[in-house]
Amino acid sequence: MPALLWAMTGLNLLFMCLLFDMYRKTEKALPLLMALVAFGLFYDALMLSLGTVLKEGAAFRTMSLFRFVLHCALIPLLFPICAIMLDVPKKVRTAVWIATGLIIASGIAAGFATVLEMKEVGSVIRYASEKGKTPAWSEGIQNGLSYGPVIILIVSGIVVWIRKKNPHLFLSGLLMFVFAALGPATGNTDMIFYISMFGELFMVLFFYLAAKKELKRKN
Repeated sequence: MPALLWAMTGLNLLFMCLLFDMYRKTEKALPLLMALVAFGLFYDALMLSLGTVLKEGAAFRTMSLFRFVLHCALIPLLFPICAIMLDVPKKVRTAVWIATGLIIASGIAAGFATVLEMKEVGSVIRYASEKGKTPAWSEGIQNGLSYGPVIILIVSGIVVWIRKKNPHLFLSGLLMFVFAALGPATGNTDMIFYISMFGELFMVLFFYLAAKKELKRKN
């Protein structure tokens, strides 16, 4: 498990850098937003990988808390990503950004409100949300952000696929959703973090492919 965790973390880093490089070359918002989401997923994977070498402690706990904060702060960027890919009118895009800002603010609050407990699965030590101690409103927001934006991404991806013959946005959302739901569906609750990492990796891969094809279409 440790070797595979580090390998997936490295691949997340690779696609994040490719998206940031695409933004540097094009100065377009789409690859920047995707790169920011990819950064959050990379940080998530990094914390899990560090759990194979670090011991329980205050520093690791603090770094792990920011894993929840970044997740809640960056996943809502899927909404403007969808708006850009759908070519919605400027007024609609502005409304999407306002809603996204409000969701991000509530998500950051939910992330900081998370109460962590140390868990050990195999050779991996990680900090997870402690059931019963993390406020219900925080868990509700985090659960909503884990699935809501991804469902919007899937639906938007279908429309983009039909309109633009670009299936990659749909695949990024679909695979993320499938792997996130696979753990609970199979009863492997202790391995949810590990199984969902595959979905996160597929998300950033297909983000890169979607942005590349979209920008090529517009040039």
